[in-house]
Amino acid sequence: MSKQAAMDRSRLLRGRLFPPKEKSPRRKGAGCEPCRQISQSSDFLPSPLHFCADQDRRLVDCQQLTIWEVTVKNVWFSPILLIGAVVAPEGTVLAEGGRDPAPITLQTLWDFQNGELPGGIAMNNASAVPTGDHGGDRALHVHLNARDHMYSGFSISFDRPRDWDVGNEVGLALDLKNPGNRSIQLYLELSDVSGKSFTRSAVVAPRGDATFYAVLKGGELALESGLREAPSRWRSDASPFIWMWGTKQLDLKNIKAMSISAIGLDADRAFLVDNIRLVRPAAIDAGHLTAIVDRYGQAAKFDFPGKVVSVDALQGDAQREGAELAKSRFQDRSRFGGWKVGPKRAATGFFRTEKIDGKWWLIDPEGYLYFATGIDNVRMSNLNTMTGIDFDEAAIVQWTATDVIPEDSRGLERVPDAALPSRYVRSPLRRSMFEWLPNYDEPLGGHFGYRREVHQGAVPRGETFNFYRANLERKYSGDEKHFMGRWRDVTVDRMLGWGFTSFGNWLDPSFYGNGRLPFFANGWIIGDFKTVSSGDDYWAPLPDPFDPEFARRADVTAARIAEEVANSPWCVGIFIDNEKSWGRMGSVEGQYGIVIDTLARSAEQSPAKQAFTRLLRDKYVQISKLNSAWGTQIPNWESLGSGFKAVQHNAALESDYAMLLEAFAARYFEIVRGASKRFMPNHLYLGVRFATWGMTPEVVRAAARYTDVLSYNEYRETLHEEQWSFLRRLDKPSIIGEFHIGAPDAGLFHPGLVMASDQRERALMFESYMNRIIEHPQFVGAHWFQYIDSPLAGREYDGENYNVGFVSVADRPYPELVEAAKRVNAALYRKRFAAKAEGY
Repeated sequence: MSKQAAMDRSRLLRGRLFPPKEKSPRRKGAGCEPCRQISQSSDFLPSPLHFCADQDRRLVDCQQLTIWEVTVKNVWFSPILLIGAVVAPEGTVLAEGGRDPAPITLQTLWDFQNGELPGGIAMNNASAVPTGDHGGDRALHVHLNARDHMYSGFSISFDRPRDWDVGNEVGLALDLKNPGNRSIQLYLELSDVSGKSFTRSAVVAPRGDATFYAVLKGGELALESGLREAPSRWRSDASPFIWMWGTKQLDLKNIKAMSISAIGLDADRAFLVDNIRLVRPAAIDAGHLTAIVDRYGQAAKFDFPGKVVSVDALQGDAQREGAELAKSRFQDRSRFGGWKVGPKRAATGFFRTEKIDGKWWLIDPEGYLYFATGIDNVRMSNLNTMTGIDFDEAAIVQWTATDVIPEDSRGLERVPDAALPSRYVRSPLRRSMFEWLPNYDEPLGGHFGYRREVHQGAVPRGETFNFYRANLERKYSGDEKHFMGRWRDVTVDRMLGWGFTSFGNWLDPSFYGNGRLPFFANGWIIGDFKTVSSGDDYWAPLPDPFDPEFARRADVTAARIAEEVANSPWCVGIFIDNEKSWGRMGSVEGQYGIVIDTLARSAEQSPAKQAFTRLLRDKYVQISKLNSAWGTQIPNWESLGSGFKAVQHNAALESDYAMLLEAFAARYFEIVRGASKRFMPNHLYLGVRFATWGMTPEVVRAAARYTDVLSYNEYRETLHEEQWSFLRRLDKPSIIGEFHIGAPDAGLFHPGLVMASDQRERALMFESYMNRIIEHPQFVGAHWFQYIDSPLAGREYDGENYNVGFVSVADRPYPELVEAAKRVNAALYRKRFAAKAEGY
């Protein structure tokens, strides 16, 4: 399409879909001929954009090296016009041959050439010594005592804050070398004097030696793109540290500390770090977020293994895979996936647990030993991405307190036809990311949806598109019933062919009646009940389980799940809720935040506060005895009920915090178990899938009293003994609800929470993690998160865009991971049965 045709189409679509808007002021008429043509012909120009680069993205002759200064609202702009430009600072010469230039050093912080350790350095389960092993230069050689310690690394703290605000675009760069034969994932943390910090991560390949950088200041930090990690605005031959968590913009004039560490490694590792420096980019890519997604939902600007370029390729995949899956079956399995050739126990017609020779097992409905392996999130939810389009809010059906499915677990949720005339561009930035999107009345237009709210992102709500679902229609053709039916059949065939014994959590209920593979059901308790805060409410505040409305909504949720499960013997058990912020270990405030927050509330407004006050009165009887223990001067019980916050925490107060936290959690699990068993007495209650960053010993103990199986989501290289030794004390069957590993070679911008260097190593790490679980006597299963890679432009709810799928957005399985799964599952029952319980 020519530029003029694209502009004509842009004006046509604006007139058809969007109400006229007042023009924004703009600077125009300067620069090269393409710039003048576009600026003079267009009603609006998205910002920040520059239109002076040829197809090879080399800087061309143009006098206008500024970014258009415009304000854009409610505008659609044809992506073909959004030509990214390389903007080079004055005096910069770009590298020859199309290579990206190295970052330019502004200030060297540490180069270790003097053979001394930096002042303020502290080792955490590590040792460090300057060495000459980095190409003849001295570097800091760091040995991590990671096998025996969950956390290892070093930090550098400053007596006086450091001023690192040395330019308009500033980054921290360092050289990392991995002398080992396994990759190492490292975390970079930086903090300022106010307590703000960020954590980013990088994986250094086996025998790898590379430069990594983290942007500290510049335009991209202030930009909310809706991607957990976006393509970098810096044109550089170095690799960016990947965003993990924290505050993007720190006070660079007052930097307090930095650290480099590893978390949850399964063996000791070593690395070299050198040339820690402040840098600026040699060139800026002003179009780094423009036209980054192709028509298949893949990365548009670079190639990678497995990239799809035609519909014929997708349809060819379907024909080849059908023949392969027909040949692949595991012969040692019972009807329900148990160990058909192993010992047989009492059959009850449903799944249950039993401890045999010191190891916990699940027992399948026919009495065979059973261990659950499988994949989570086999559904269309979480596969949608925000398009930047929105509608008149009055035309959208809104959330109500009677809903039972949270927003991020819904399907497409297409808007009513009556809303279509109000369609407008809410975020030009998001809309410009896509090379192609269909119209609603065109082929593949049936894959649009809508989200009424998000957790975080570029827009608070809006239109979505599901590229994976569109690719299924391309692949299998036919109407929705046909291509979705084919997808379900192929998916079950894949799970069985790859040797998995179950579907994991977040399964589309349309699979519940498949009759070939066991499944785990799930639900959420949502509603208009009161809440409390842990002080670190990542997903949401916690429900107040002492509020009668919570118990009522628990029954509503359990009834809905029971209706879907229909007393099926194929259902292993039920997860209810997920990754709640029960407390974060490391400080009194973090561990007991729920109690501290609740005690500060008025009993009149908080059922939990009323319950806490009763428990304390039962323990102390007299307020004077409580004051004596706590070191306080609370006048009476009524004063405690109106709100209390401790100035300091002594041992007696912390002990009572622990008692109250366990009582709070026990009430939650008692209510949820009761609802689950009332409506599904034959199915296991599997708990809440603890995030290991958001659980405390008190809460886990309470859960152990009421769940049939404890569940955890653990995103690490392995289950580290230092963190997981408590399992022996609990002696409770447990399951890993989520884990994953990603790699940077799959065409996504973020590998995932746990990183491998490539697909081959990703498969080996999967194998190692699973074997650790299989051999552990307390575990009865583990599920990988998730079936399909996250959307390249970020899942609609929170922007996750990870390489964590067994299949890509084009529905292409990752062969290395599939083969690893087959190996693990082929040896599953022999390995589990032979494992020694006393080794843990």
